[in-house]
Amino acid sequence: MKSMVIEKYGKSVPLVLKERPMPVLGEHDVLVGIRAASLNPIDHKIKAGKLKLLLHYEMPLILGNDFSGVVIKAGDKVDQFKPGDEVYGRPRKNRIGTLAEYIAVHQDDISLKPTNLSFEEAASIPLVGLTAYQAFHDILKLQKGQKILIHAGSGGVGTFAIQLAKSMGAYVATTVGEKGYDLVKSLGADQIINYRKDDFEQLLEGYDAVLDTLGGDVLKKSFRVLKPGGKIVSVSGLPNARFGKEARLGRLKTILLSLVSHKLTALEKKTQTRYHFLFMKPDGAQLKKIKELMEKERIIPVIDRVFKFAEAPQALEYLEGGRAKGKVVISISPNP
Repeated sequence: MKSMVIEKYGKSVPLVLKERPMPVLGEHDVLVGIRAASLNPIDHKIKAGKLKLLLHYEMPLILGNDFSGVVIKAGDKVDQFKPGDEVYGRPRKNRIGTLAEYIAVHQDDISLKPTNLSFEEAASIPLVGLTAYQAFHDILKLQKGQKILIHAGSGGVGTFAIQLAKSMGAYVATTVGEKGYDLVKSLGADQIINYRKDDFEQLLEGYDAVLDTLGGDVLKKSFRVLKPGGKIVSVSGLPNARFGKEARLGRLKTILLSLVSHKLTALEKKTQTRYHFLFMKPDGAQLKKIKELMEKERIIPVIDRVFKFAEAPQALEYLEGGRAKGKVVISISPNP
């Protein structure tokens, strides 16, 4: 099958089109003919080798972390899907590789795709949808009337998160550049801050929650907008000891994470807040709930550009440039 692979880690390492063996189908797996896949910041982080502490992959590695497609074959113990089903999903972290014509994926990690979405639209949802859903439902326990700051509102996670937070009855502030203003306004953002002109930490206070997708100084400043007892969820900050224990990374790695994240721990204590690093987990049951929201049009997909399969290297470069508003999607040739 045709696949987009890297031969080694490195920021400048090229993404190349190569023939790879067909996936091996486990008894709980379905073989999916991939129609579309989307790109996410985690793809270039994996490519650059920035996640080697948390993830180990053999080379050559097929990139890609979410997809939509059609079930071609089902394993002997699959009881949720059958050939011909249109599905979408996010494979487990040790089984990534959606920039390919086919993938074998565990049945628990996928859902029937929303019936009102194209394959390209459906492929844009799994990773960002699960990220926002797990941040809001599992960690923040976001409630109606609470105030949340969502950073980079015009990005892939941000565009979904704004809509999900509004569907849950929250008051949403978000940070964007001038070109993203109209987009986030149309998605329901209540307060929009131009990060190029204004300092969000001086304009906001008393917030219940923050969803951080940027890390660095933005994350550190975000502690200032929270009220005591507030929570920050970050997908771009440093994992801390709490994450190490929850992920069962072992004593050595947990101690290492405690050391590298000590400044964030100090900010937690100073502001009487809680910091959580989110490493999103595949979850077909949650994708089914997201599917229902999409079909009711409570949330709509936001796509910046759709690239052809052969253009995946240019698409990844485009995403790395930080210009995308919404998701960058790869259309993969239809499979029989």
